[in-house]
Amino acid sequence: MEIDALRSLPPGALIAGVDEVGRGSLAGPVSVGIALIDASTGDFPEGLRDSKAMSPAARERMAPLVREWAVDVAVGHAGPDVIDDVGIVAALRHAAKEALNGLSATPSAVLLDGKHNWWAEDSLFDVDPLLPQIPVRMEVKGDARCAVIAAASVAAKVERDGLMVVLDGCFPGYDWARNKGYASPSHIEGLARLGPSDHHRKSWHLPGVREGHR
Repeated sequence: MEIDALRSLPPGALIAGVDEVGRGSLAGPVSVGIALIDASTGDFPEGLRDSKAMSPAARERMAPLVREWAVDVAVGHAGPDVIDDVGIVAALRHAAKEALNGLSATPSAVLLDGKHNWWAEDSLFDVDPLLPQIPVRMEVKGDARCAVIAAASVAAKVERDGLMVVLDGCFPGYDWARNKGYASPSHIEGLARLGPSDHHRKSWHLPGVREGHR
């Protein structure tokens, strides 16, 4: 898939695979990973696949391998304050902008996981489009079919999971080290007992939280 995309671009072009993690979490950031490859990039690491299909240990082993394989990899984050302010979809663009700023080069084209073009569609938000001059191709289930998107997925998942483990140590009681901010029974029990923390998405419906405690 990436090879077909590169064939349509000039020599030296860089393809960006883009994926996001944490979109449905109740707490913590939404994170966007970007991986860059070019025509000289070799075979992808054995075992690379959609991060959701890998065990935590396999993801941890794979993360440094995808950074060695790709031309560059970066991850950006948009915290719950941004999500509460602009909404989850526009927050994806904020996170992607941070990731782009962390790259050593600018992509020539984007392969974006999913069917909703939050990267470039300018009719949906007040946030400026990202790199409006470059083509964006949507890839439904791209993280399972496209190595460069899978690489972005792994990088984003591992980095965000690590952030949630750190936050669990700072804000104990929600079991974030295990649930990574998603709506597990232990997280909901913590919300009912402690109420929301500074890292919860307070504009969302938070299960277990009584009205007036948001």
